Amino acid sequence: MKVTDDRCLHILPKTPLKQPHFSPFSDDDEEVEEMRHVDLQDVLGFARSFMECRVFLSAAELNLFTILTPDPLPAQEVASRIGADTRGLTILLDALSAMGLLDKRGEVYQCSPSASRFLSADVPDSVLPMVLHMAGLWKRWSSLTSIVQGAHVSDQMTASFRDADELRAFIGAMDVIAKHLAPRIVADVHPGPSRALLDVGGASGTYTIAFLQAAPEMKATLFDKPEVIEIARQRLGKAGVLDRVALVPGDFFRDPLPAGHDLVFISAIIHQNSPGENVSLFRNVFQSLNRGGRVVIRDHVMEPDRTLPKEGALFAVNMLVSTAAGRTYTYDEIKACLEQAGFIEIRLLQKGEHMDALVEAFKP
Repeated sequence: MKVTDDRCLHILPKTPLKQPHFSPFSDDDEEVEEMRHVDLQDVLGFARSFMECRVFLSAAELNLFTILTPDPLPAQEVASRIGADTRGLTILLDALSAMGLLDKRGEVYQCSPSASRFLSADVPDSVLPMVLHMAGLWKRWSSLTSIVQGAHVSDQMTASFRDADELRAFIGAMDVIAKHLAPRIVADVHPGPSRALLDVGGASGTYTIAFLQAAPEMKATLFDKPEVIEIARQRLGKAGVLDRVALVPGDFFRDPLPAGHDLVFISAIIHQNSPGENVSLFRNVFQSLNRGGRVVIRDHVMEPDRTLPKEGALFAVNMLVSTAAGRTYTYDEIKACLEQAGFIEIRLLQKGEHMDALVEAFKP
């Protein structure tokens, strides 16, 4: 399961700056590309960008988008329902209205239809659990300065879920986000003649389903922690593919992966590991593959200078505050770990801006 797949982590200015591209510094000024100009508004934008984010996250924590979806309500009524201070809530609701998340008419507020379809807890495709997960990350990110100065990431900071219901809701939100991306990723993988897929850390089975739909003759094994396997069982059953999937509980750092596969998919996992942990994971994957079998890794793949893609550079910070040794990796770093595990014919299958880059390798 990819508990650190935080795709919503973008605390950026309202008007983002153009992506820079820097060449290595040279004594010849003509060989140095023009650096991005940063003006006063850019600087102030970075300093203020937390404000809208904090307003949005507090609204999610107070469940305002759910409360204000069915009917418009005055601030006093909402305050009474959630036990809030009327003055404070009114200021928050006005800010949300200014941001376009609520509609204000007179003295009543209502969640805008375009926002409620994602942020109400009562809609099928709600990503509210993912947003609440982001709110939890706020505390981790607030420790960034001390962590950069050498403080250790605490066990409390790396704990992801308080209970089984929170885990289930988060995985459901991940599915809502991933199901739009999965068909394209599977098409880019080109499963071709592969008939036995192993989805490592497959969560609820979003990618397993996409592979099976693309390759009708394929069967799959989904490997994840025991508490996640039961969630996957229900999801795969609803998709009508459960009879083609073996569900195997375990920990890929401690338990051997099931053998006999010709394709292994590792999605959004390697960023939470150290290089040594990734070598161990890849060795486990190597043993699970038939000769000539292929592994495909989906993750951020950084340019050599680690500044692009921008999402990957920011996500590395998320791993800094959330894990003991995780980060985003360059292609050469991923390749080196795969080579240590015994893989050959390693190549960058595709670049990506949004954790959709793919690296493939083969077992001799």
